[in-house]
Amino acid sequence: MKDGIHPEYRWIIFQDGSADYSFLCRSTLKTNKTGVWKDGKEYPIFTSEITSASHPFFTGKQMILDTEGRVEKFMQKYGMKKK
Repeated sequence: MKDGIHPEYRWIIFQDGSADYSFLCRSTLKTNKTGVWKDGKEYPIFTSEITSASHPFFTGKQMILDTEGRVEKFMQKYGMKKK
């Protein structure tokens, strides 16, 4: 790699703003906030609005909404029966 053209790749704490969840990984993301991780070292922190800990798809709380009877229209169109 050429020197001086790549962003700094460093350890950073990603923190979920809506759940009590955080993880440490490497990133080129720039942030001014810092915090102490479980290992006692200080790392930059990025607060995210949503992660896998709070997203409805990953938590199993996702609701599928049937707007305007689209599922029923599909079932009728293709001759399928509801279970």
